[in-house]
Amino acid sequence: MPASTIPKVKRAASGDKTTAGLLYFLDASGGRILSVKPDGSNRKVIVTAVGPIPDGIVVDAEAGHIYWTNMGNPIKNDGSIERADLDGKNRTTIIPEGGTFTPKQLHLEKKSGKLYWCDREGMRVMRCNLDGSKVETLVDSSKGDQRPGPDATKWCVGITVDPERGKIYWTQKGPTKGGTGRIFFANIEIPQGDTASNRSDIEVLFDKLPEPIDLELDLENCVLYWTDRGEAPRGNTVNRAPLDAKPGKAPEILVKHLMEGIGIALDFNGNRMFFTDLAGDLYSAKLDGSEEKLLLGVRGNLTGIAYVDIP
Repeated sequence: MPASTIPKVKRAASGDKTTAGLLYFLDASGGRILSVKPDGSNRKVIVTAVGPIPDGIVVDAEAGHIYWTNMGNPIKNDGSIERADLDGKNRTTIIPEGGTFTPKQLHLEKKSGKLYWCDREGMRVMRCNLDGSKVETLVDSSKGDQRPGPDATKWCVGITVDPERGKIYWTQKGPTKGGTGRIFFANIEIPQGDTASNRSDIEVLFDKLPEPIDLELDLENCVLYWTDRGEAPRGNTVNRAPLDAKPGKAPEILVKHLMEGIGIALDFNGNRMFFTDLAGDLYSAKLDGSEEKLLLGVRGNLTGIAYVDIP
Protein backbone atom coordinates (compact mmCIF):
# COMPACT_ATOMS: atom_id res chain seq x y z
CA MET A 1 0.00 0.00 0.00
CA PRO A 2 1.19 3.56 -0.57
CA ALA A 3 2.29 5.31 2.59
CA SER A 4 1.65 9.04 2.66
CA THR A 5 2.02 8.94 6.42
CA ILE A 6 4.07 6.59 8.55
CA PRO A 7 1.87 4.04 10.32
CA LYS A 8 2.23 2.85 13.85
CA VAL A 9 3.68 -0.59 13.34
CA LYS A 10 2.21 -3.22 15.64
CA ARG A 11 3.20 -6.65 14.45
CA ALA A 12 4.75 -8.10 17.58
CA ALA A 13 3.52 -11.51 18.64
CA SER A 14 2.47 -12.15 22.20
CA GLY A 15 5.17 -13.00 24.71
CA ASP A 16 8.53 -11.52 25.54
CA LYS A 17 10.55 -10.68 22.41
CA THR A 18 13.51 -9.20 24.30
CA THR A 19 15.83 -12.15 23.78
CA ALA A 20 14.17 -13.77 20.76
CA GLY A 21 16.19 -13.78 17.57
CA LEU A 22 19.89 -13.33 16.95
CA LEU A 23 22.08 -10.52 15.67
CA TYR A 24 25.16 -10.97 13.51
CA PHE A 25 27.44 -7.96 13.12
CA LEU A 26 30.84 -6.96 11.78
CA ASP A 27 33.76 -5.49 13.67
CA ALA A 28 35.72 -3.92 10.80
CA SER A 29 38.79 -2.93 12.80
CA GLY A 30 39.02 -6.32 14.52
CA GLY A 31 38.25 -8.30 11.37
CA ARG A 32 35.54 -10.35 13.09
CA ILE A 33 31.96 -11.52 12.73
CA LEU A 34 30.15 -11.71 16.06
CA SER A 35 26.71 -12.79 17.19
CA VAL A 36 24.69 -11.60 20.16
CA LYS A 37 21.17 -11.90 21.48
CA PRO A 38 18.95 -8.83 20.96
CA ASP A 39 19.36 -7.83 24.61
CA GLY A 40 23.16 -7.70 24.22
CA SER A 41 23.86 -10.97 26.02
CA ASN A 42 25.66 -14.13 24.93
CA ARG A 43 28.20 -12.47 22.66
CA LYS A 44 30.17 -14.93 20.51
CA VAL A 45 32.90 -14.58 17.90
CA ILE A 46 31.81 -16.52 14.81
CA VAL A 47 34.53 -15.79 12.24
CA THR A 48 37.98 -14.24 12.65
CA ALA A 49 40.55 -12.86 10.20
CA VAL A 50 37.75 -11.31 8.13
CA GLY A 51 38.57 -8.59 5.67
CA PRO A 52 40.32 -6.41 4.95
CA ILE A 53 37.60 -4.03 6.12
CA PRO A 54 34.38 -6.12 6.23
CA ASP A 55 31.34 -3.93 5.70
CA GLY A 56 28.06 -5.59 4.66
CA ILE A 57 26.49 -8.75 6.09
CA VAL A 58 23.38 -10.84 5.44
CA VAL A 59 22.22 -14.14 6.87
CA ASP A 60 20.32 -16.91 5.06
CA ALA A 61 19.10 -18.81 8.11
CA GLU A 62 17.17 -21.35 6.05
CA ALA A 63 20.27 -22.38 4.10
CA GLY A 64 22.54 -21.90 7.13
CA HIS A 65 24.83 -19.30 5.56
CA ILE A 66 26.38 -15.94 6.42
CA TYR A 67 27.54 -13.71 3.57
CA TRP A 68 29.72 -10.64 3.95
CA THR A 69 31.63 -8.09 1.88
CA ASN A 70 35.31 -7.21 2.21
CA MET A 71 36.09 -3.68 1.03
CA GLY A 72 39.78 -4.34 0.62
CA ASN A 73 42.08 -1.40 -0.07
CA PRO A 74 39.93 1.46 -1.44
CA ILE A 75 42.61 2.46 -3.94
CA LYS A 76 43.06 -1.08 -5.28
CA ASN A 77 40.71 -3.36 -7.15
CA ASP A 78 40.70 -6.10 -4.49
CA GLY A 79 37.19 -6.22 -2.99
CA SER A 80 35.57 -9.62 -2.39
CA ILE A 81 32.52 -11.41 -0.97
CA GLU A 82 32.68 -14.46 1.29
CA ARG A 83 30.32 -17.03 2.77
CA ALA A 84 30.44 -19.30 5.81
CA ASP A 85 28.10 -21.55 7.76
CA LEU A 86 26.26 -20.02 10.71
CA ASP A 87 28.88 -21.45 13.06
CA GLY A 88 31.71 -19.95 11.00
CA LYS A 89 32.81 -23.20 9.40
CA ASN A 90 33.16 -23.99 5.67
CA ARG A 91 34.32 -20.50 4.80
CA THR A 92 34.54 -19.87 1.07
CA THR A 93 35.04 -16.93 -1.30
CA ILE A 94 32.21 -16.51 -3.80
CA ILE A 95 33.37 -13.24 -5.41
CA PRO A 96 37.16 -13.30 -5.62
CA GLU A 97 39.41 -10.29 -5.06
CA GLY A 98 38.91 -7.85 -7.91
CA GLY A 99 35.46 -9.18 -8.78
CA THR A 100 34.18 -5.95 -7.27
CA PHE A 101 36.12 -2.85 -6.26
CA THR A 102 34.95 -1.73 -2.79
CA PRO A 103 31.78 -3.68 -1.86
CA LYS A 104 29.67 -2.08 0.85
CA GLN A 105 26.16 -2.99 2.07
CA LEU A 106 24.93 -6.43 1.01
CA HIS A 107 21.28 -7.44 0.45
CA LEU A 108 19.90 -10.99 0.18
CA GLU A 109 16.89 -11.42 -2.10
CA LYS A 110 15.94 -14.99 -1.29
CA LYS A 111 13.09 -15.49 -3.76
CA SER A 112 15.21 -14.80 -6.82
CA GLY A 113 18.35 -16.29 -5.27
CA LYS A 114 20.37 -13.09 -5.67
CA LEU A 115 22.86 -11.06 -3.66
CA TYR A 116 22.84 -7.30 -4.30
CA TRP A 117 25.54 -4.90 -3.19
CA CYS A 118 26.91 -1.41 -3.73
CA ASP A 119 30.49 -0.91 -4.94
CA ARG A 120 31.72 2.40 -3.52
CA GLU A 121 34.92 3.39 -5.36
CA GLY A 122 33.70 1.16 -8.18
CA MET A 123 30.67 3.47 -8.50
CA ARG A 124 28.31 0.58 -9.21
CA VAL A 125 25.25 -1.32 -8.04
CA MET A 126 25.86 -5.04 -8.60
CA ARG A 127 24.34 -8.48 -8.07
CA CYS A 128 25.14 -12.17 -8.46
CA ASN A 129 23.68 -15.59 -7.78
CA LEU A 130 24.10 -16.97 -4.26
CA ASP A 131 27.04 -19.10 -5.38
CA GLY A 132 28.79 -16.05 -6.86
CA SER A 133 27.99 -16.85 -10.47
CA LYS A 134 26.48 -14.45 -13.01
CA VAL A 135 27.93 -11.19 -11.69
CA GLU A 136 26.05 -8.22 -13.16
CA THR A 137 26.33 -4.44 -12.99
CA LEU A 138 22.87 -2.89 -12.71
CA VAL A 139 23.95 0.74 -12.27
CA ASP A 140 27.23 2.38 -13.25
CA SER A 141 27.35 5.93 -11.88
CA SER A 142 30.92 6.62 -13.01
CA LYS A 143 30.05 8.67 -16.10
CA GLY A 144 33.34 7.57 -17.56
CA ASP A 145 35.52 8.17 -14.47
CA GLN A 146 38.30 5.67 -13.89
CA ARG A 147 38.11 3.37 -10.88
CA PRO A 148 38.75 4.09 -8.04
CA GLY A 149 36.30 6.92 -8.53
CA PRO A 150 37.63 10.31 -7.39
CA ASP A 151 34.15 11.90 -7.07
CA ALA A 152 32.44 10.87 -3.81
CA THR A 153 29.03 12.01 -5.09
CA LYS A 154 29.16 8.96 -7.39
CA TRP A 155 30.04 6.50 -4.62
CA CYS A 156 27.30 3.88 -4.13
CA VAL A 157 27.08 2.65 -0.53
CA GLY A 158 23.77 1.31 0.84
CA ILE A 159 21.23 -0.88 -0.95
CA THR A 160 17.87 -2.54 -0.47
CA VAL A 161 15.47 -4.27 -2.84
CA ASP A 162 11.68 -4.33 -3.27
CA PRO A 163 11.05 -7.54 -5.24
CA GLU A 164 7.27 -7.12 -5.13
CA ARG A 165 7.39 -3.83 -7.01
CA GLY A 166 10.56 -4.59 -8.91
CA LYS A 167 12.64 -1.72 -7.49
CA ILE A 168 16.15 -1.20 -6.13
CA TYR A 169 17.08 1.64 -3.77
CA TRP A 170 20.62 2.80 -3.10
CA THR A 171 22.57 5.63 -1.51
CA GLN A 172 25.32 7.80 -2.98
CA LYS A 173 26.79 9.37 0.11
CA GLY A 174 28.85 12.26 -1.25
CA PRO A 175 32.00 13.67 0.38
CA THR A 176 32.55 13.63 4.13
CA LYS A 177 30.29 16.19 5.84
CA GLY A 178 29.38 17.43 2.36
CA GLY A 179 25.58 17.58 2.59
CA THR A 180 25.23 16.24 -0.96
CA GLY A 181 24.09 12.70 -0.19
CA ARG A 182 21.27 11.19 -2.23
CA ILE A 183 18.96 8.17 -2.25
CA PHE A 184 18.05 6.82 -5.68
CA PHE A 185 15.66 4.21 -7.00
CA ALA A 186 15.16 2.40 -10.30
CA ASN A 187 13.72 -0.80 -11.70
CA ILE A 188 15.61 -3.93 -10.75
CA GLU A 189 16.05 -4.87 -14.38
CA ILE A 190 17.73 -2.52 -16.84
CA PRO A 191 15.14 -1.21 -19.34
CA GLN A 192 15.37 -2.60 -22.84
CA GLY A 193 17.74 -0.50 -24.93
CA ASP A 194 19.47 1.00 -21.87
CA THR A 195 22.82 0.10 -20.31
CA ALA A 196 24.06 0.13 -16.70
CA SER A 197 25.80 3.46 -17.37
CA ASN A 198 22.90 5.00 -19.30
CA ARG A 199 19.59 4.15 -17.62
CA SER A 200 16.45 6.13 -18.32
CA ASP A 201 14.57 4.95 -15.20
CA ILE A 202 16.78 6.26 -12.36
CA GLU A 203 15.03 8.73 -10.04
CA VAL A 204 16.12 10.62 -6.94
CA LEU A 205 14.04 9.93 -3.83
CA PHE A 206 15.96 12.31 -1.53
CA ASP A 207 18.84 14.69 -2.10
CA LYS A 208 20.93 17.14 -0.05
CA LEU A 209 21.25 14.59 2.74
CA PRO A 210 24.32 14.74 5.02
CA GLU A 211 25.86 11.35 4.23
CA PRO A 212 23.34 8.46 3.89
CA ILE A 213 24.80 5.00 4.40
CA ASP A 214 22.87 1.72 4.86
CA LEU A 215 19.23 1.14 3.89
CA GLU A 216 16.43 -1.14 5.08
CA LEU A 217 12.90 -1.37 3.70
CA ASP A 218 9.56 -2.03 5.40
CA LEU A 219 7.86 -3.69 2.43
CA GLU A 220 4.43 -3.97 4.06
CA ASN A 221 4.18 -0.26 4.86
CA CYS A 222 6.37 1.10 2.02
CA VAL A 223 8.71 2.87 4.42
CA LEU A 224 12.46 3.29 3.94
CA TYR A 225 14.88 3.39 6.91
CA TRP A 226 18.54 4.46 6.75
CA THR A 227 21.57 5.51 8.75
CA ASP A 228 23.46 8.73 8.11
CA ARG A 229 27.06 9.29 9.23
CA GLY A 230 27.18 12.94 8.18
CA GLU A 231 27.34 16.10 10.20
CA ALA A 232 24.81 16.86 12.95
CA PRO A 233 22.04 17.81 13.38
CA ARG A 234 20.69 15.83 10.41
CA GLY A 235 23.65 13.48 10.31
CA ASN A 236 24.81 10.85 12.82
CA THR A 237 21.21 9.70 12.80
CA VAL A 238 18.72 6.97 11.95
CA ASN A 239 15.98 8.17 9.59
CA ARG A 240 12.85 6.98 7.84
CA ALA A 241 10.41 8.21 5.21
CA PRO A 242 7.50 6.82 3.18
CA LEU A 243 8.43 5.85 -0.37
CA ASP A 244 5.83 8.26 -1.73
CA ALA A 245 7.07 11.20 0.36
CA LYS A 246 6.04 14.57 -1.05
CA PRO A 247 8.85 16.52 -2.76
CA GLY A 248 10.63 18.77 -0.29
CA LYS A 249 9.33 16.98 2.80
CA ALA A 250 12.21 16.22 5.16
CA PRO A 251 12.72 12.63 6.39
CA GLU A 252 11.80 11.78 9.96
CA ILE A 253 14.84 11.62 12.25
CA LEU A 254 14.33 8.72 14.66
CA VAL A 255 17.66 8.60 16.54
CA LYS A 256 20.35 11.25 16.98
CA HIS A 257 23.89 11.54 18.36
CA LEU A 258 25.44 8.45 16.82
CA MET A 259 29.16 8.40 16.19
CA GLU A 260 29.26 7.74 12.44
CA GLY A 261 26.16 5.53 12.06
CA ILE A 262 26.58 2.62 9.63
CA GLY A 263 24.59 -0.64 9.92
CA ILE A 264 20.85 -1.07 10.40
CA ALA A 265 18.55 -4.11 10.74
CA LEU A 266 14.79 -4.26 11.32
CA ASP A 267 12.70 -6.74 13.34
CA PHE A 268 9.04 -6.22 12.51
CA ASN A 269 7.69 -8.97 14.78
CA GLY A 270 9.42 -7.30 17.72
CA ASN A 271 8.66 -3.72 16.55
CA ARG A 272 12.32 -2.83 16.90
CA MET A 273 15.47 -1.94 15.01
CA PHE A 274 19.17 -2.39 15.61
CA PHE A 275 21.97 -0.12 14.43
CA THR A 276 25.73 0.30 14.75
CA ASP A 277 28.30 3.07 14.58
CA LEU A 278 32.02 3.38 14.02
CA ALA A 279 32.58 4.15 17.70
CA GLY A 280 31.96 0.44 18.32
CA ASP A 281 28.41 0.70 19.69
CA LEU A 282 25.41 -1.54 19.02
CA TYR A 283 21.99 -0.06 19.80
CA SER A 284 18.34 -1.05 19.75
CA ALA A 285 15.17 1.04 19.62
CA LYS A 286 11.56 0.68 18.67
CA LEU A 287 10.78 1.32 15.01
CA ASP A 288 9.65 4.85 15.89
CA GLY A 289 13.01 5.56 17.55
CA SER A 290 11.73 5.44 21.11
CA GLU A 291 13.26 3.37 23.90
CA GLU A 292 16.77 3.65 22.49
CA LYS A 293 19.23 1.38 24.32
CA LEU A 294 22.95 0.76 24.12
CA LEU A 295 23.22 -3.02 23.92
CA LEU A 296 26.92 -3.45 23.51
CA GLY A 297 30.14 -1.47 23.33
CA VAL A 298 32.98 -3.07 21.39
CA ARG A 299 36.50 -1.71 21.15
CA GLY A 300 36.46 -1.38 17.39
CA ASN A 301 34.53 -0.03 14.40
CA LEU A 302 31.15 -1.70 13.88
CA THR A 303 29.73 -1.77 10.36
CA GLY A 304 27.08 -4.13 8.93
CA ILE A 305 24.44 -5.88 11.02
CA ALA A 306 21.80 -8.55 10.30
CA TYR A 307 18.88 -9.80 12.38
CA VAL A 308 17.56 -13.36 12.29
CA ASP A 309 14.11 -14.03 13.73
CA ILE A 310 14.62 -17.18 15.83
CA PRO A 311 11.86 -18.04 18.38
